[in-house]
Amino acid sequence: MPKSLPELADEYRRELLDQVVPFWEQYSLDRVHGGYFTCLRPDGRVFDTDKFVWLQARQVWTFATLHRRVDAGRGWLEVARHGADFLERYGRAPMGGWYFSLTQAGEPLVVPYNIFSDCFAAQAFGQLYQATGEERYGTLARETFTAILARRDTPKGQWSKAIAGTRPLKNFALPMILCNLALEIESLLEPEMVQRLTDECLREVMTVFLDEETGLLLEDVHPDGSRSDSFEGRLLNPGHAIEAMWFVMDLAERRRDTELLHRAKDLTLRTLEYSWDTEHGGVFYFLDRLGQPPQQLEWDQKLWWVHLETLIALLKGYHHTGDARCLEWFHRVHDYTWKHFRDSEQGGEWYGYLNRRGEVLLDLKGGKWKGCYHVPRALVQCWWELDELGGRR
Repeated sequence: MPKSLPELADEYRRELLDQVVPFWEQYSLDRVHGGYFTCLRPDGRVFDTDKFVWLQARQVWTFATLHRRVDAGRGWLEVARHGADFLERYGRAPMGGWYFSLTQAGEPLVVPYNIFSDCFAAQAFGQLYQATGEERYGTLARETFTAILARRDTPKGQWSKAIAGTRPLKNFALPMILCNLALEIESLLEPEMVQRLTDECLREVMTVFLDEETGLLLEDVHPDGSRSDSFEGRLLNPGHAIEAMWFVMDLAERRRDTELLHRAKDLTLRTLEYSWDTEHGGVFYFLDRLGQPPQQLEWDQKLWWVHLETLIALLKGYHHTGDARCLEWFHRVHDYTWKHFRDSEQGGEWYGYLNRRGEVLLDLKGGKWKGCYHVPRALVQCWWELDELGGRR
């Protein structure tokens, strides 16, 4: 029999406060050079010392958020400052963009080709500004956000590998993130800009990238919104689609737009039904909209962030619409996620990568792409949603 909502809320809260956050506090802080180690084995040992700017920024955001919204008395603000100081000193290139990666001591390794370093830097310093009121953090967030908007039509700029004009494509990830980022740093922006930007992002996410034939969200379309019959143009990324839907639900709640809430909930369920592995359980990483073989060899892996974002979206969908299918799916995804990704032996942070059968593929707790972000964010979000659904918030 499934646990009650209050019991589940307590489970998520304990996992956050007693296991996951202490793991990163104990093992990730570089006390010599500053910043955070993210390449960590199950027992917390560091296996690589390179520092990836978007993961540094994500961890700053996580601890600043925990300080602001969970408990201001646990020293989490100092953990956030620890990473922010390192980013301020070393993370930004002379031309203003944020590097992709640095050495342990802060020397640049990879140029600022990836606009998501900038997105998460803006998010981190915006959250830190709200936590401290210190203007330098607000200035950094605002300047970075302005630069993102200037680059959004050509996010990789001179570092793009594609030949210009042959097969121009725009990607789903940036409007998806901007939906959330604009609200994260809203206090630093003009209200008209926030309204205009969120309107544009909602149109892109819910209309331009929506494939009417399948009712699913595509990862890439032509700049005019037309479909591309190519690997990229047929690509589905269920995790991106579902994560975007809870961003949209937050916007819809803010706007009191009941129709939009139901559309986002329905898209969540449709994506989940299409991408669930009926043989082994779990959500596939990549799929092709026409059922063709995807180009990604890792298409059938099961990833931590995909399942965690799904849990958030399902709870928000149930909370805002009362659709019982959301709660039924939540229990199913919860059981799979906690059984396979959570480290029941050593505790701490969760595993990130499983094979199709649900077996741990890489026994790391953090690496180049996985840091202190999706697990704690999802635990917080689910804890709060479950508390509210159970009548305790």
